[in-house]
Amino acid sequence: MTTNPIPSVRVLIVPGSARRGSLNLQLARAAAALLRDDGAEVTLADLRALALPIYDGDLEAEHGVPAGARTLVDAFAAHDAVLIVSPEYNAFPPPLLINAIDWASRLPESKPAMQGKPTALMAASPGALGGMRSLLCLRNFLALNPGLLVLPEQAGIPHADRAFDAEGGLVDPKQQQMVGTVLKSLLRLARTRRAA
Repeated sequence: MTTNPIPSVRVLIVPGSARRGSLNLQLARAAAALLRDDGAEVTLADLRALALPIYDGDLEAEHGVPAGARTLVDAFAAHDAVLIVSPEYNAFPPPLLINAIDWASRLPESKPAMQGKPTALMAASPGALGGMRSLLCLRNFLALNPGLLVLPEQAGIPHADRAFDAEGGLVDPKQQQMVGTVLKSLLRLARTRRAA
């Protein structure tokens, strides 16, 4: 008698920055490697590739919701959990990330794709606070409209310009542990919700 193996948890990682050399993209890649080590399937989103204009109600009325918003909603629907890794712009999340969620929320299918989806937050910053101020705003934003289920655990990497080794891993064992704790909590919640 054979038993079916438990399918891997599928995690969508959304870096809030598309800039070459982005510290948050580095953190997203480091997290992706840790998730794969734990047996998860990982997709790294590219918000720039969605080619979303700044949200404008007149633009939506004339042309509808851009195809990139549907691509993002489909990605949320196809994954069991989400990790958002966001930089901090003047203590707030970046417009690239907020605008993408704003456009996605205009589609009726966004609600079933996003509501209650286990979501973890991380940030990296060259500053001393590690981007944590932006995560406070982002947490409220994501919980209210798209209704994502945001974990209480989060990770902020300060002095991130010195945080990564040549292979892209985190140098500091305490930071490695902090990130690992968040990711394990995300996988645990995703598995629990899928089993239910």
